[in-house]
Amino acid sequence: MSRLMEQANIIGGACMMVLVGVFGQYWFLFLGFLALNIVDWLSGWQVAVMNHKSSSRVGAKGILKKVWYWVIIGIAFFIGFSFEEMGARLGVPLGFMPLVGWFVLANYLVNEIRSITENLVLMGVDVPEFFIRGLDVSARLIERAADSEIPKEAEKNESH
Repeated sequence: MSRLMEQANIIGGACMMVLVGVFGQYWFLFLGFLALNIVDWLSGWQVAVMNHKSSSRVGAKGILKKVWYWVIIGIAFFIGFSFEEMGARLGVPLGFMPLVGWFVLANYLVNEIRSITENLVLMGVDVPEFFIRGLDVSARLIERAADSEIPKEAEKNESH
């Protein structure tokens, strides 16, 4: 049994090392987003089954849509870190650019949670109203911050 535990620890440690290597210290946010993708797809499938509208074509379309979310997130982080690095090389203050990826990820996280709660409501699950309102407020705050914080950061960097 201790041999099995050792192997489990080694595998777990290797997985954590890969996650940190690929996604950095905030790997858990990306893993959480993946988990939310799966829960959203499953809850949407359950709603479709309950309404006798289950379709493999629609399910595949939903999975493909989630794959594209990951592509957008990857592009947003690539652009953010690439432009920050290019700005440093060119002497242009683009240190705020990595925020683009974080805002995209935050937006998609809130949207996935909102979609899950919508599916749960359709299934008859009692979701607290304050939770739904809190998600709406979060979405608006993220949007507002993305509209205002990035330019403020750019202006602050330009003045130096």
